[in-house]
Amino acid sequence: MIRKIIKIDREKCNGCGACAKACHEGAIEMVDGKAMLTREDYCDGLGDCLPACPTNAITFEEREAPAYNEEAVRQAKMKAFGVKLPCGCPGTQSKAIKRESTPQPKGIGGGVPSQLSQWPCQIKLVPVNAPYFDGANLLVAADCTAFAYGNFHQEFIRNHITLIGCPKLDEGDYAEKLTQIIANNDIKSVRIVRMEVPCCGGLENAVKRALQASGKFIPWQVVTISTDGKILE
Repeated sequence: MIRKIIKIDREKCNGCGACAKACHEGAIEMVDGKAMLTREDYCDGLGDCLPACPTNAITFEEREAPAYNEEAVRQAKMKAFGVKLPCGCPGTQSKAIKRESTPQPKGIGGGVPSQLSQWPCQIKLVPVNAPYFDGANLLVAADCTAFAYGNFHQEFIRNHITLIGCPKLDEGDYAEKLTQIIANNDIKSVRIVRMEVPCCGGLENAVKRALQASGKFIPWQVVTISTDGKILE
């Protein structure tokens, strides 16, 4: 795929190693005293290494490169810190959730059942090729929407694979990750649920760009929730 990725000018590199330390994904290593991009699939194209370089040896370029592999980066980090993969953070362990149709008793731990059908649900954590994406109706929601709108599970999460995020608080852009999910899976429809606040426009725009970049024609819609919990459109 053609994507944005870093380029290191080894002639300008002074071997300080600042870029390798700044690269949270471990894409850069010091080879023969110079910085080198050794894992293109670990480079997310966000450029945390650029401001760390004192000689301006790092720039961006757009070229053919493997897609950013967030799952491989996660596993590499866990191995580096000595964490056994099966015992990692529950937020990174992918699984489908089967829901019982029997009503639950009311009270603490009962009442209206959850409709969430998979884990994880954070855009940053979900693997791009999870089996539950096959034939899915995708819900991409701002994380505040479920708190603002009282019947969110029944009206939006039910019968959907749910991805949540906050473009104001999360680092980076969701568009590339969402493009991979849409392009590599049989997604049937996409529903975007956002808050009325301007910063939620970042989530909506990321989904729209992902749909366009995927090259697929998929039905989609946007629902906006007001800060007092009403559907505006």
